[in-house]
Amino acid sequence: MPFVDEATITVRSGDGGRGCLSFRREKYVPRGGPDGGNGGNGGGVLLKVSPHLSTLLDFRYRKIFKAARGQHGKGKNMHGRNAPDLIIPVPPGTIVRDDETGEVIADLIRPGETLLAATGGRGGRGNASFVSATRQAPERADPGAPGEARRLRLTLKLIANIGLVGLPNAGKSTLLSRISRARPRIADYPFTTLSPVLGVVSHGDEEIVVADLPGLIEGAHRGAGLGHRFLKHIERTEGLVYVLDASHPPEKVAEAYRTVRGELSKFRPELPDRPTILAFSKMDLPGARESAESARALLNFPAGKAYYISAATGLGIPAFLDGLASLRRRPLR
Repeated sequence: MPFVDEATITVRSGDGGRGCLSFRREKYVPRGGPDGGNGGNGGGVLLKVSPHLSTLLDFRYRKIFKAARGQHGKGKNMHGRNAPDLIIPVPPGTIVRDDETGEVIADLIRPGETLLAATGGRGGRGNASFVSATRQAPERADPGAPGEARRLRLTLKLIANIGLVGLPNAGKSTLLSRISRARPRIADYPFTTLSPVLGVVSHGDEEIVVADLPGLIEGAHRGAGLGHRFLKHIERTEGLVYVLDASHPPEKVAEAYRTVRGELSKFRPELPDRPTILAFSKMDLPGARESAESARALLNFPAGKAYYISAATGLGIPAFLDGLASLRRRPLR
């Protein structure tokens, strides 16, 4: 299923039903009073977080959502029925903006969280509602109020505890497939991962949601490579894992870390300050251990926060999972 994280939709709430202009007409009641009922309210449009969605794909095919109008009032003081609200499911992490002004209307995170995007039009009053001591037979009934129409821009930021970041082909996808049930596409060429992939990692008595984010290259914050389209998915994470390919010379491995960290900093200056560990991957290859240790020394990174792993063989994975759990220090925002 394609991953879609941006969409623009138009929502329109329902118009209110018309009030009724009517007078009682029965045998032996030649001058019956007004009995026009009120119109029903139009349906509102609500966005509701569904835990069963993980993409905005549905909005690629349907872009206009319209709620029903309220029922018109009738004679004999019969009020029109209110129209039901139209509920639009969205995935957790959906940011809703006014497309015209760019203003953030809501950041929908928790399952069941709801936003009233457009209020239904109020039903019009029938002439029975205008009776007073001085107006016994009003010949007035209100039309229903029109519904609201809004154009909304939806942006999805994944909700993950930990983000895996690194250059293309660093081994992030293989690592995620080793530690979770996620099955991202894996191949030996850059940009295999063309969209973020979430995996749930069970460790002890807790579950950790880990995001495998597409590889970053220099200039990603300006849109180079897969660009800032996916950098936004790092913003909600509690901690970061820099996955570094240790099959390269130590200078190149250290430079890979600096490149990725620099791109994160240029995108959001506070991102590199998140709790961080290093995962030197491909330890099953000759010379990888020596290269990783030399690169760690070049970076002056604490030994206790660097892990030497092989996702292919499982080497170092248990210790790495302990390090992964240590990054969870605060609730999701």
